[in-house]
Amino acid sequence: MTALRTRKPTGRVPWPLILIEGGEKAGKSWACAQFSTSPRIGQMYWIDLGEGAADEYGAIPGADYDIIEPTGEKWTWAEIQAAVDAVKAEAQRTLAAGKPPVVLVIDSMTAEWDMLKDWASDKARQRHNAKARKYGKPQLAADEEPKISMDLWNEAGGRHRKLMTTLMTFPGIVLLTARGKDVAALDDKGAPIANTKEYKVEGHKTLGFDVSCWIRLDRSKPGTIVGLRSVHLGVRPGYDDPLPLARDWSVEGVVFDMLRCDPAQAHTRDLAELQAAEPELVDQLLEQIRSVATREQYGAAVEACKAATGLTDDEFETLKNALAKRRAELVAAAEPKNPGNDAARRRMMALFGQAEITDRDERLAYVGNVVGHDVGSTNELTDAEVREVCDRLERWIAQQTPPTETELAGAGAR
Repeated sequence: MTALRTRKPTGRVPWPLILIEGGEKAGKSWACAQFSTSPRIGQMYWIDLGEGAADEYGAIPGADYDIIEPTGEKWTWAEIQAAVDAVKAEAQRTLAAGKPPVVLVIDSMTAEWDMLKDWASDKARQRHNAKARKYGKPQLAADEEPKISMDLWNEAGGRHRKLMTTLMTFPGIVLLTARGKDVAALDDKGAPIANTKEYKVEGHKTLGFDVSCWIRLDRSKPGTIVGLRSVHLGVRPGYDDPLPLARDWSVEGVVFDMLRCDPAQAHTRDLAELQAAEPELVDQLLEQIRSVATREQYGAAVEACKAATGLTDDEFETLKNALAKRRAELVAAAEPKNPGNDAARRRMMALFGQAEITDRDERLAYVGNVVGHDVGSTNELTDAEVREVCDRLERWIAQQTPPTETELAGAGAR
């Protein structure tokens, strides 16, 4: 039996991860910029995603923060994650040196999730149009929305989860903004409920769960603390009313007075993350792919990769590229193809006619099943593969041939 590793809780306050959300012009970005005037914090870094307030709010008296810029005209997902990783590393160095905590602002998480939704939509459109080109079918019009498959939603959610995990384990203070508004309420089937509205934060659905403090601002009334994870000042959903904020409230007051975050004692949230695929597993799969010498071995390698769990996007892409490369090497080393009108290929097409497999897509699906890999055209087949398809077709046709009169007479005698 494996021995349990246990420890007692420390009771220390973790570094805060604060969501500031609300309607337009409610003061979300202003509150973040104003926090940079606090003498109790160190360097503030600002990632502006689609809000555009960072430059102007630098004119606030005493404001002091650095705006992180993308290398190109627009942010890419990889650059956002890399920027957050870099600030996190700087925050760790600052903490180790005993200096005031680093602050990271992401303005806004609404734009972050919109970016991921657009990525999933673009990938779905590319998939649809590639398949349409392959089979001669209509492509999506510019104003048509593609159907986003579950694997793309999972990958978009995985990217968001990776970013949030980085922020939840940030050794400093993180401020996230998001848009919020009243929208039509929906029933269990997704249909609008007449004359009923509900408030919704525009962002990933788990955003409110992940933060330690959730602040809602409004242009027409004082802001409120919707949720707060704190021993000193908790807000229990369903039990406690939201905490109203004073008119002169500040992020500084929330962090250091309400949450009682002490930079000398605060700790990084300890998340027990699930481990992705073991590096040894990926290495084993790559070695299996490199050792493939036959069609059967290639098929086995493909199935082994499909069965692997916990792969990251990069690991999956590495395996997919290795499979494609090895297949190209096997095809290049195989018996060269003859022209498309050689006797063997004419015979194969005749056999397809006898088997009544006349639809092109059905033929390619049948051929792919026989040779063990996807086929875009029968001209891609090697001579050996053509012979294998012909042999399989002949056996299938023979099995479907009706019995002769002699065979029927013999059956009756028995």
